[in-house]
Amino acid sequence: MTDTDLFSPCRLGGLDLQNRIVLSPVTRTRADMEGCVGPLQAEYYAQRASAGLLITEATAVAPEGRGGGFIPGVYDDRHIAAWKLVTDAVHARGGKIFCQLWHAGRLSHSSLDPQGRAPVAPSVYHQQGQVFAGKGFAPFEEARALSIEEIRGVIAQFRKGAERALAAGFDGVELHAAHSYLIDAFLRDMTNRRTDIYGGSVENRARLFVEVLRELVAVWGAERVMVRLAPIGHAYQAWDSDPEPLFTYVVEQMNGLGVGWLDLVEGDTGLSRTAEPSFDLQKLRRLFRGVVIANNLYTRDMALAARRNNTADLIAFGRAFIGNPDLVERLRRDAPLVDADPSTYYGGGAKGYTDFPTLDTPAAQGATLA
Repeated sequence: MTDTDLFSPCRLGGLDLQNRIVLSPVTRTRADMEGCVGPLQAEYYAQRASAGLLITEATAVAPEGRGGGFIPGVYDDRHIAAWKLVTDAVHARGGKIFCQLWHAGRLSHSSLDPQGRAPVAPSVYHQQGQVFAGKGFAPFEEARALSIEEIRGVIAQFRKGAERALAAGFDGVELHAAHSYLIDAFLRDMTNRRTDIYGGSVENRARLFVEVLRELVAVWGAERVMVRLAPIGHAYQAWDSDPEPLFTYVVEQMNGLGVGWLDLVEGDTGLSRTAEPSFDLQKLRRLFRGVVIANNLYTRDMALAARRNNTADLIAFGRAFIGNPDLVERLRRDAPLVDADPSTYYGGGAKGYTDFPTLDTPAAQGATLA
């Protein structure tokens, strides 16, 4: 393989992609309080549609599944037309886009639940820290354990979210099963202390993951379903004591269902590419039968090396896409990157969101070169 391989068109997972570069899910909290996106998000994603594949920011399948205010959703039929603005804009630029389906679990807040209930988790758990709730930052609350009946309701919420994403014109869906959110919290023994069929053994802790995945496959077909995993991540101070057998089993279940895509976060997302306990994640890459996206803190040189060595099919970039809507072209030319102001990452309007320059436009106000 040559360095041009990263930038060449390819066909993977039944999709014709413009290149092997992926927009990683990047939360920007610019939806309205009802979870609706609009023309601003359509412009944002369309600006980045030169990527081979785009994955939306975390998109809640239930209002109580939001991990903060101004998070987009697919939990209401109104969201279908809202997201259709985005998918139409991306497709008009020749791009492909998946919707990331998400439930924040214990990392939500009662103010975000229409019924004012405490957030949910596999087991009673009180997360340390704060969440951006309905009226500003608030301490995390003690999460309550889901009942079996409520778990069935969560599975149904994911299915309905998948159906709405299909109606909205997405090209596929990604199940967010990482970073200690609800699905991941069920997987890990640090956060799952249940003694029923959803706790204890690896098979039981993975049960909710598999049941949700079956529903997504039933709606979309296996080839258009992606899973995001962070096997050695320590998000929100939680991990698994023995991740290798757990995530080996998880990937085997994905293979059994014929899932098409694996978004594999290497290390702690946005922080480090190493963590303990650890194992060689290339074992999962070799085990998985579908398309593998390598994710987390990749540079241009690392991405080129990954393709030369065939350690991943696609390479994801997150923060670099914030200030560089034309990131693909900048990487192609090895041009300088714009370093976005972190104070504009979350919330607000167009400033720090859709006002960044391309290589062919003047520098935007407040943007600096990295």
